[in-house]
Amino acid sequence: MRKYELMTIFPVEEDVSKAASDAVRAILAQFGAEIESENLIGDRDLCYEIKKHKKGRFILFNIVANPAKVIEIDKQLKLEQQLLRFMFVRVDEK
Repeated sequence: MRKYELMTIFPVEEDVSKAASDAVRAILAQFGAEIESENLIGDRDLCYEIKKHKKGRFILFNIVANPAKVIEIDKQLKLEQQLLRFMFVRVDEK
């Protein structure tokens, strides 16, 4: 099991971002990833439009997951319609 940071960008609308973040939590749980913490970074202007949105709600998930399952999680997150962008970063343990 390795530690990862998952940065996500959702639409700013409260109901849409809540439903999409719940869907992300469900996908992570489905593949056995454990969420250590979840930080709401806030609403920010995007550098360029993404799916006709000029602002996004940034949420950072700190997770522990099996490296083999991260590929499957990535595939499922790509299918999530309300998720504007996401990125996994492996956290080095020192």
